[in-house]
Amino acid sequence: MSSAPFSDDKTTLKNDEQVTPILCQGLNKPRRTKPLGERSKAVWRQEFMVFLGNVGVLGAGMAVALPSVTLDQLTNANESFHLTIEEASWFSSINTMACPLGGLLVGYLLDRVGRKNTILGTHITGVLGWALLASCTMYSDRTTILIQMLLARFLSGVMIGLCLSPVGVYSAEIGLPRIRGRLILGTSIGIAAGILFMYILGYFIRNNWQLIAIISTVFQIISTLCVLPMPETPSWLMQKGHLEKARRSLKYFRGLNMNDIAYCEEFENEFNQIKRSSEISRNTAQTESLLQVVCAPEVYKPLLIMIGFFGVQQCSGIVVVVVFAVQIATAAGVSTDPFLCAVMVGVARIITTLFMSSLFERWGRRPAGMFSASGMTVCMLLLALSGWYPKAFARVSVLPAVCIVMHIIFSTMGLLTLPFFMISEVFPQRFRGTASGLAVSLGLLASFAVVKLYPSMVIVMGTAYVFAFYGCISLVGVAYIYFLIPETRGRTLLEIEEYFRTGRMVSLDQVLEQNLERGECKELFIKT
Repeated sequence: MSSAPFSDDKTTLKNDEQVTPILCQGLNKPRRTKPLGERSKAVWRQEFMVFLGNVGVLGAGMAVALPSVTLDQLTNANESFHLTIEEASWFSSINTMACPLGGLLVGYLLDRVGRKNTILGTHITGVLGWALLASCTMYSDRTTILIQMLLARFLSGVMIGLCLSPVGVYSAEIGLPRIRGRLILGTSIGIAAGILFMYILGYFIRNNWQLIAIISTVFQIISTLCVLPMPETPSWLMQKGHLEKARRSLKYFRGLNMNDIAYCEEFENEFNQIKRSSEISRNTAQTESLLQVVCAPEVYKPLLIMIGFFGVQQCSGIVVVVVFAVQIATAAGVSTDPFLCAVMVGVARIITTLFMSSLFERWGRRPAGMFSASGMTVCMLLLALSGWYPKAFARVSVLPAVCIVMHIIFSTMGLLTLPFFMISEVFPQRFRGTASGLAVSLGLLASFAVVKLYPSMVIVMGTAYVFAFYGCISLVGVAYIYFLIPETRGRTLLEIEEYFRTGRMVSLDQVLEQNLERGECKELFIKT
């Protein structure tokens, strides 16, 4: 008996040819090397600095949810100090009136003093607001207490307007496209965590709004200190001509040793790309008037789209459900503890937000937004139907609570988070701070109108018809996203800018070639 020979090289012969077994095929392909900015050390540094910046964003979420957990005590006639219905309305909404001011200020500050200093100033404003609210009961005069309370809420509103875009812009400028999504989403997670924290405080501390304000003040002070270790972004430093500081910053965010002088081609390519892009942006800004900037298609197109997106978002009742969670739960006939229902709303929102980064990256921005708005439509219409036909829905007593919680989940999956997510992506560098601030400020102006009008709308229209109105606006949101919102998943900031300039989504190499043809650069960037 003869035996087949064994081969040490794991190959067999067929027709005098060497054939690689199936199990071994493909093993000799070169492995993809991760870019510097996607390696573990670099990602950890980016995520940690974004986390530090977003700690103070929790204070903004707490300020948003404060009326929901304090209005019952503040409007209780048996308390030594209480508010009238009109005063309570102003206490709930004056912060949203101040938000547009913060949005306008943030555009100026981001471009003038930098991303880090804007974040620091935001948190300091929050400290002042919470401290004024915590100390207002030091006075015995009712009018003085009320004025200080409203001033405190006004400053909290300025903080909210200030905080909605700086950390997102910071995140977009330090991260590469593959991880940019989860970095930008940190602000939404911070807002959601702050709302949940306030709901939990309200659940355990129901009759001491002063103590809630003191706890919030201490937390805001701690969050302000967290900003101090954050480096400024390389893009902003380069824009201002700080070449060596920009190099050190980029080294940090790419996981390199600050003192390492060894040449790294990938790092130098990215650094030169940022340098050239900043030079083009700076030169363009010096030669363009404000009118010319606003009239540029890569500026006015995303600006108009985002303003409309914020308008649809706010008019869908998202903020109303957050601000008046306890009151809406009561009006909708929720049989469980309204404060517990509010906590459930907060838990649902933050859990959903934690998964939004992977959802945006897998589904894309547009599908997630349309799915979100569709779910919100169904939830609001079900709440309206339960109000119109209470007997028919009496057997399903948990339906209102389920609809409120599901509304928060669906809104967080897109319509609530997507506009704030995209303002860090869609604007060109030379106008990013101003444009994002303007879009946020106008969106928050709509938020003020919606929150201020909600009690009056309930009186005039009835709760069920208000829910139906919000449901119809959410349905409009589905169409708005489908027809007007571009898909930015996996695109670099330069590619997105070129899309709005030309109407075509092209690759980064094509963008750079087109810049070369327009005479905007003298050398071709090397794609990192």
